[in-house]
Amino acid sequence: MTAQREAHASKYINWAKTKSRAPLNLATSGLDNLELSELEVKLEDLALTGADSYGYPPLLDAIAKRMDVSTDSIVTATGTSLANHLAMAVVVNPGDEVLIEQPTYEPLLALARYLGADIRRFPRRFEDGFAVMPAEIEKNLSVNTRLIVITNHHNPSGVLTDENSLRELGELAQRVNARVLVDEVYLESMFDQRPPTALHLGPQFMATSSLTKAFGLSGLRCGWIVAEPSLAREIWLLNDLFGVNAAHPAERLNVCAFVQLEKISIKARARLEANRRLLNGFLDTRDDLQTVRTDSGTTMFPRLRQGSSESLCRLLREKYETSVVPGSYFELPAHFRVGLGGATEVLIEGLERLGKALDELRN
Repeated sequence: MTAQREAHASKYINWAKTKSRAPLNLATSGLDNLELSELEVKLEDLALTGADSYGYPPLLDAIAKRMDVSTDSIVTATGTSLANHLAMAVVVNPGDEVLIEQPTYEPLLALARYLGADIRRFPRRFEDGFAVMPAEIEKNLSVNTRLIVITNHHNPSGVLTDENSLRELGELAQRVNARVLVDEVYLESMFDQRPPTALHLGPQFMATSSLTKAFGLSGLRCGWIVAEPSLAREIWLLNDLFGVNAAHPAERLNVCAFVQLEKISIKARARLEANRRLLNGFLDTRDDLQTVRTDSGTTMFPRLRQGSSESLCRLLREKYETSVVPGSYFELPAHFRVGLGGATEVLIEGLERLGKALDELRN
């Protein structure tokens, strides 16, 4: 790979694909994958090809109903990753200024670099509970800003941004004629308690999401963008350069999944609630960690009181066969990210080994 192409790659995604796996994997940020047998599907529900050009109508209807928008505001995509790519690419030209939260999900930064954006940052500080502070956005906003990018829930911390903060963010964006991209994939983990998609706050918002994180359906790659209709049409046309048409059997499976989301949610919600209690109980015993606790979402982002997490993550993986995400992938090397979506018995054993690794380093 040339140096230029390597600069365009996502270091985090490469790590996740090649080095994150371990017998006890606490590095995943979503629910464990469902088995196909858990999704009630009959062969006659599927077809190899369909007459969809810009979206499979039953799937558009299902997403639009869930987001409470019209179908002409929906663009389907292969997971949230491609949704983010399309949403950002449709409004960002080389040299345009993009304002991105810090810390953030590293592939969003890699994507902005790939598109040739002039990247600026606004801080989400541990001391502020990783909250979005509109005053910090205003301080770093300029007349050249074309796009503001945040994650909600915040990746990596799992912190939820409230509607008032989002509304203020939208007003700031309007002031300079910018758009706001909100990656909402973790909002789905609030199930029937999730807040409305950000598009309801104004046409300057775009939102992306998928069935990946909250429902254990990552293999379906069911992602989408919510945008005002004229922009959604532009995104569909841009996608003709990338995906052209989706895999129709996957579209059919996605429709089947939407019908069953309530059933799937019961199991997913119970696991996240149980695992959050376990992680909070573990954190209560550790005076060497500081953490912004969360009431929802699928991740937390503890911070070591002293030192970097690199040694911890290496020891944890090599000796204790347990994986968490090093904070360096989120620009905060003292932190590490823990996922709450895995099997509860894996989390129990993984936290025990994490405690041993922390004790070993301290002693």
